Amino acid sequence: MTVHQTPDLTTPLGRYRMLRLIRGFEQLALAMVKSGTIVGGTHPYIGQEAVAVGVCAALRPQDRITSTHRGHGHVLAKGADPARLLAELAGRVDGLNRGRGGSMHAADLSLGILGANGIVGAGAPIAVGAAWAAQQAGEDRVVAAFFGDGALNQGVLLESLNLAAMWRLPVVFVCEDNGYATTLPASVAVAGSALGRAAAFGIPAADVDGMDTDAVLAAASEAVDRARAGRGPGFLRCRTYRYEGHHTMERRVKVSYRSAEEIDSWRALDPLPRAAAPLGPALVAGCDEEVAALLAGAERFALASGHPAPAGACDHLYASGLRPRAGAVA
Repeated sequence: MTVHQTPDLTTPLGRYRMLRLIRGFEQLALAMVKSGTIVGGTHPYIGQEAVAVGVCAALRPQDRITSTHRGHGHVLAKGADPARLLAELAGRVDGLNRGRGGSMHAADLSLGILGANGIVGAGAPIAVGAAWAAQQAGEDRVVAAFFGDGALNQGVLLESLNLAAMWRLPVVFVCEDNGYATTLPASVAVAGSALGRAAAFGIPAADVDGMDTDAVLAAASEAVDRARAGRGPGFLRCRTYRYEGHHTMERRVKVSYRSAEEIDSWRALDPLPRAAAPLGPALVAGCDEEVAALLAGAERFALASGHPAPAGACDHLYASGLRPRAGAVA
């Protein structure tokens, strides 16, 4: 396997390449779920790529992120090796977390990826804690906390907003508002608004076109710069849309809660063609071929990696290396 190099997200080509990488990675993951190679399914990020790329393009390598159950795009945009992330999804020993984190808990602390999280809104307090620790240590770090509109009604998010505002912490809260909490429309579940949540705590907020990578980058850069300068947290509400279901399970049970017209209207705003337009067909085609080759190599790497040995199921449970008492595990 070649050493993975993260695209330079400061350039339009680098941002397009990352958009294409995330889209292709998710399409490959869907195929591997269908074949049974990835067990348990995934939460596809297809359609929302501009948010991850735009926000991570505004961050520096020393900055950190917390993610969600729909986190592959965030993890890749922050620099994770797609081969090791794919191996993680497949539960293999060469995965980012030795096959123990899976789709919803992938992490790479060396890159500032503090982890995806299967609990709605749970990344926010982790981000606040990391930002507080950085502030206390005098470190020049900003933490971006990704969450969906479904987290807007979670008390832990509101507590996190409060602490971040009171302590003027370097956190950027990124709400990926795709309009649905699983199958429940936010319009019938969220009183007030996302921006209203931020306003209640005096946190500057921006309403962003989450299907436009450059618009996300501009808003994120302003919030990140303000946080890094010691002026406290920021909040981005990124209006976006997932083209696939909430979870791959929807393909089997065929849940119907969105009209074809609604999906098509959002497909017209696909962030990939918008990012590709200024680059020209030849440059885009070459980039697409490079990404396809990278993902083919990632698939080979993941499939060649072994499964964790059952005897080691209790390894890595404790930072100290402690193991359960004798007889506690059959």
